[in-house]
Amino acid sequence: MNIKELFRKHESRYTTSQIMGWLWRSWRGNRLQAVLNIVLGLLGVVVSLSSVWAVQHAIDVASHAVEGSLYMSVAVMGALILCDFAIHISGVWVKNILGIRAQNRMQQRMLDRILRSEWHGKESHHSGDVLNRLEFDVNNVVNFLTETVPGAISVLALFLGAFFYLFSMDSRLALVIVAMIPVFVVISKIYVGRMRRLTRLVRDSDSKVQSVLQETIQNRMLIKTLERDTAMVERLDRTQGELRRNVVRRTAFSVFSNLVLNFGFALGYLVAFLWSAMRMYSHTLSFGGMTAFLQLVGKIQGPARNLTKLVPAFVSVFTAAERLMELEENPLEEQGDSVYMASSGGVGVRLENVSYGYDSNEDNVIDSLSFDFEPGSCTAVLGETGAGKTTLLRMLLALIRPAEGSAVIYNGNGEKPLSPLTRCNFVYVPQGNTLMSGTIRDNLRLGKLDAGDEEMFAALDKACAGFVKLLPKGLDTDCSEHGGGLSEGQAQRIAIARALLRGGSIMLFDEATSALDPDTERALLRNILAAHDKTVIFITHRPAVVDYCDKVLRIDKR
Repeated sequence: MNIKELFRKHESRYTTSQIMGWLWRSWRGNRLQAVLNIVLGLLGVVVSLSSVWAVQHAIDVASHAVEGSLYMSVAVMGALILCDFAIHISGVWVKNILGIRAQNRMQQRMLDRILRSEWHGKESHHSGDVLNRLEFDVNNVVNFLTETVPGAISVLALFLGAFFYLFSMDSRLALVIVAMIPVFVVISKIYVGRMRRLTRLVRDSDSKVQSVLQETIQNRMLIKTLERDTAMVERLDRTQGELRRNVVRRTAFSVFSNLVLNFGFALGYLVAFLWSAMRMYSHTLSFGGMTAFLQLVGKIQGPARNLTKLVPAFVSVFTAAERLMELEENPLEEQGDSVYMASSGGVGVRLENVSYGYDSNEDNVIDSLSFDFEPGSCTAVLGETGAGKTTLLRMLLALIRPAEGSAVIYNGNGEKPLSPLTRCNFVYVPQGNTLMSGTIRDNLRLGKLDAGDEEMFAALDKACAGFVKLLPKGLDTDCSEHGGGLSEGQAQRIAIARALLRGGSIMLFDEATSALDPDTERALLRNILAAHDKTVIFITHRPAVVDYCDKVLRIDKR
């Protein structure tokens, strides 16, 4: 191990005060559990120190060093043991009942923050990495705030209580034992920087492993048809190899550090044993007193040892906090009440000289586009792959903002700039299979949470998905991930029914009929367009769809 590498400082994008501030804000939602653990910990300290006295007293009574009832002394010891059991059981209940609630609460908060943040075409974190952070890093932070910190308070209380107890018996020995602590502080400062960097490498490698696993499972059919099973397993092995190497480096450093610390603790215990033995040999200390001496030294060294374990705990939680703070870097979308545009007379969308590019170093995907999607109109958006059709949909849904120009939604009463608050006026059916695991009813309720069966069946009929009525379980038919158990065409029609339940004034279809046969496609289009009460926009390559549209927007690839 290189000396320069040993002292190399960990580079972080956040300052210590920023991380501590984030942890403090996270702790505020978990105060009940933390306070209960502190109370139980302090009660444990009282019972522990009382047990030292009880053992010393019982031994001295048995050896006739002091007068008293041996039975009563043992009874007191037994009562303290029962108290210790009760405190331990209470701690288990607090950890398991309130602990899972705290973890769930933080995961919900983080997921809510992610869902409300601005969407970008190029995400900075792989979905597997995000899931890894929401699971393991959230668990790390919650355990630290609700278990480690309260535990540290009780450990510190035990340390101080044992020190003053020992000091009352032999001040010189107490000072000798405590004098070693500054040495541990210096060592821990060296330890923190190196361990923090190694822990970050391990956590990032672990996220890469989860990302490979997730992608492989999600694309299992593709991998099988390409006959690349072995290649994907080898890719996983390479990623796991990186994780193993980082774990070995961290473990080697941790073992070396613990060896140094344990050597110091062992030396301190030997000094205390020799000291108390010499006093007992010179008849200045009873056998019970020597037993209390050694117990107190253990109760000083034990907390000191536990306090040194706080160093890796701090390293780990700082790394976890950094990784969670990175998920919150994305700015929030505009927040507020939804802006509904009255649909009487129709609602339209107008673009004036809008331009957008995903990367400032690349050409715009959309450049100086102007078009009016008039109220009640049906428009087919045509263009070759890469021309910007999907980018246009994202702009209409306010997932992205025009770099130049203006985009507004309007009706007879006025207009509003497109924003996340105007998204409530849109119905969107993306391309591909977008059903989620659960029942057909669960999927339909994503369109309208309070929709009843009659309303659902009406939407299914309009989407040419009446086959649901013929299924043995009807609306309660289970679907696996991506609508497993249904054909692509069936899944697509249920997704359209889900969108129809939403009831917005502007309907966006992104190749939403690609899996349908021509007859079903024509019937679906007739149902959707019959009332002429919606503004409909189709992203399509299919001639049958274009024939039903009264306007065409052709986007050419730049």
